[in-house]
Amino acid sequence: MDSPLATPVPTREELNAELLDVPEPPEQPPIPEPPGFDDSVEMALKHIRGRRGGDLVGILMVGSGARRALTPHSDIDLIALVKGDREGHEILRAGERLVDIRYFGHKLIEDELAYSTRLPSLLRKARLLFDHDGISAKVIEKANQRFRQGPTPASMNEQIRLKAECLHLLGKAQDVSEKPALAHYLLTLFFEEATMAFFRIRGFWLTAPVDIHRFMSSREPALAELAARFLLTANFADRLNFGRQFADLLFKDVPNPARID
Repeated sequence: MDSPLATPVPTREELNAELLDVPEPPEQPPIPEPPGFDDSVEMALKHIRGRRGGDLVGILMVGSGARRALTPHSDIDLIALVKGDREGHEILRAGERLVDIRYFGHKLIEDELAYSTRLPSLLRKARLLFDHDGISAKVIEKANQRFRQGPTPASMNEQIRLKAECLHLLGKAQDVSEKPALAHYLLTLFFEEATMAFFRIRGFWLTAPVDIHRFMSSREPALAELAARFLLTANFADRLNFGRQFADLLFKDVPNPARID
């Protein structure tokens, strides 16, 4: 028989009714562009127009320039959209900045948005520098639509392959431990592969390199803590140990490759 003094357990609906919406953080004002940045951008635009003016349909700025997060050594990343299926890539210096220019056929890049793991997150916040007939704006809108849909899930076969590649690099690093430079290099390759595997297996879009650890911390703090320990330690044995712990946690739900005898 229930005691008359027992406190009634609240229902799920009663608990949810007391939850308050968490307000979004206020939008911060943009950081002023560093001196000379606008001049470098204008020189790059003039170069692109002179080189591909006849078939140029749009110019987009991506990367740190689009995010207004430039540092003294940030380069300027531009995507020039052109007619046809032509592609190209060039790196040049405009003033004090390196400029990385990639040329894409605008129809080709629209098609690639359907399956690329990087383009939707890269293009959705692009800064529109030049647009012909609204083509560039259309590409940005399609990137936003594709981003909202989420990345294509990784199949189990792909997850097993990613796990096998990461564990293989860890094993190779251990095999050459008597050659410290090579062993540490292999551990670096492992971490790059494991980081990409994190985004694929967990179903997240790739972020900018400078945001990877912050993003991982917000989703899986334990994994981010192991990543920080791996990156900060200089001792090979410790790095190898943290790398194995990182892989064990990352791939805990992924089976090993099938074995044949």
